[in-house]
Amino acid sequence: MSCFSVNPAARAAAKPVRLLAVSLAVFFAAGSWFAGAPALAQAKAAQVTSNSAAKPDPEALLLEVYKELGANRLRQAQAKADALVEAYPTFRLGQLIRGDLLQLHTRPISTFGAVPNAPPDKLKNLRDEARARLKWLKEKPDPSLVPRPILQLRDDQKQVLVVDAKRSRLYVYENHGGRLKFVTDYYISQGKLGINKLKEGDQRTPIGVYYITQRVPGHKLPDFYGTGALPINYPNEWDKLNGRGGSGIWLHGVPSDSYSRPPLSSDGCVVLTNTDLNELYQSVEAGKTPVVIADRVEFVSRAKWESERHLANRLVAEWRRDVESRDATRVMANYSRKYKSERGENLQTLAGKYQKILKGVNNISMEITDATFFLYPGRDDLIVSTFTQEAVIGKSRNSVRKRQYWSKEGGNWKIISENNL
Repeated sequence: MSCFSVNPAARAAAKPVRLLAVSLAVFFAAGSWFAGAPALAQAKAAQVTSNSAAKPDPEALLLEVYKELGANRLRQAQAKADALVEAYPTFRLGQLIRGDLLQLHTRPISTFGAVPNAPPDKLKNLRDEARARLKWLKEKPDPSLVPRPILQLRDDQKQVLVVDAKRSRLYVYENHGGRLKFVTDYYISQGKLGINKLKEGDQRTPIGVYYITQRVPGHKLPDFYGTGALPINYPNEWDKLNGRGGSGIWLHGVPSDSYSRPPLSSDGCVVLTNTDLNELYQSVEAGKTPVVIADRVEFVSRAKWESERHLANRLVAEWRRDVESRDATRVMANYSRKYKSERGENLQTLAGKYQKILKGVNNISMEITDATFFLYPGRDDLIVSTFTQEAVIGKSRNSVRKRQYWSKEGGNWKIISENNL
């Protein structure tokens, strides 16, 4: 017998495993993801915080299962799948994969989720979840890049949450002296009909820049919302100006009899596993933590980020200098002809207000502090600037928190809406 010959029994035993491995590779359209699975599993496991250190990370275990399948090691894959469902018995996707592996001991499997007589819609949901969870194998952001919408945070804003609807992912970044540092990411579910919420009951998740408004503990909620909820301030000023309605958009957990939900399964909320929600719940701050929800987050170099951050700061600085000039014409040149405030003021109303303020005033000095800047998700032409305005106008002093929406019109940036908070 040639030293390169293969035992027929071994070849036969490996065939069903290889069939499932190939079907998984085709199903996830990942090509070379088996090769990258070990390092990615280690990287994912390293993100797990001390709050969940007692249990293995489910996605890391999933990757280990796929790695073993790719190497035709059915016994090791089975052991990893057993460990997964033992740690997370309500993780239905884990149960599905384990079921496939158990069937492999008796017959070939040529497709992922080969469950006889299973409801097609439930199988589709689990397959969709598998696709979404493993997208980060190919699309995990480079830690040297930053999410484009976040231009500047206040010093006291410790972190920012970035929801990427297309990737079914929530990214957590920490604020380190004005520079963003990637911390971790979580699988999320969103509205049944996707994103771009327009009205109450449309089962869509909104796109925009929001803030956590409160922390609601699980014992005050029905079991449906899991271990807690983090409501956000939808609709914000921009939503209202554009006629978007609805309410009650939260980040929340899942019922106690579930581990997770399919990617498109909520009525508009962002849904996490209870384990992940608990981690977020401990770190977010009501009234401070921003939540950026985008269709698909663009990650850019720090050089591009610095350039757009500088632009946002420059726009507000020039507006401040124009106000200090006490020249109403210069001031109003900063505002769009389409200007409208949340209270319904138009450009003419605003011009009259400035003329009244500036009339007869000998001096105006203004200081801008605690500024935050966001490039509105999915928009290259809209910047949200929020800051504290400390002003001395004649003999009077005032302090106000202000938010401006800067829109790019014909190559020039103009304030299209402005509100005192």
